[in-house]
Amino acid sequence: MFIKPYLAKPILGIATLYLLSFAPALAHGGEKHEKKKTEATAVKKEAADTATSQQTAPDTAAALTPAPTVHIEAHEQTPSKVHASLSDFPNTHPLIVHFPIMLLMVAAAVLLANIVFLRNELDWVATIAALIGFITAYLAANYNHPHTDGLTAHAQLVLDQHDLYAEWTVYLGGIGLVAQLLSQFLFKGKRWSVAVAALILTGSAYAVSMAGHYGAQLVHIEGVGPQGKFLEEHHH
Repeated sequence: MFIKPYLAKPILGIATLYLLSFAPALAHGGEKHEKKKTEATAVKKEAADTATSQQTAPDTAAALTPAPTVHIEAHEQTPSKVHASLSDFPNTHPLIVHFPIMLLMVAAAVLLANIVFLRNELDWVATIAALIGFITAYLAANYNHPHTDGLTAHAQLVLDQHDLYAEWTVYLGGIGLVAQLLSQFLFKGKRWSVAVAALILTGSAYAVSMAGHYGAQLVHIEGVGPQGKFLEEHHH
């Protein structure tokens, strides 16, 4: 079918007008589609943000909630409450026994060095250390020695060794102190007299170290002494 030439222009005009009339509708329809798509995306995003905020809200609230303040009474922090008095201890033996352990070893070491140097100052240091070491060893072994009760057989053997070396500590410490006094004041620091005093006090230092070893074994392995356990009497 052929369109006659005199009808072609009117038909093209009508077709053009028809298409132009539908263009806004098409454009509007596309806008509606895009708008719906944008709105749907916004709704989904809003829902996701809401879910995220609901999940993080407890954490945020927990983070913003201040930690409970622990109120400590002032009197609990005072040194008078922290520092135990002598009456709080089941026995004062542990408070005294560290003096002979330290001082008798110091006296022996100083005298061994003084065999070489022969210095009067070192003689005085050894004499004072031996004097205080002997006195505190005697107190720890006799006046402040705790009495035990209900020990196991093995703990009793350990205690016997501890007491044996404690006695040797006192005996050798006393003899060594006398030898040192004679060496310093009678023999005027002669090398041989210093060596004799050093030898005796070295024996006392060895004895006190062994007594300390068995004492630590009694406390930390056998459980004798802490909070008064296995102690018969509480001497102060």
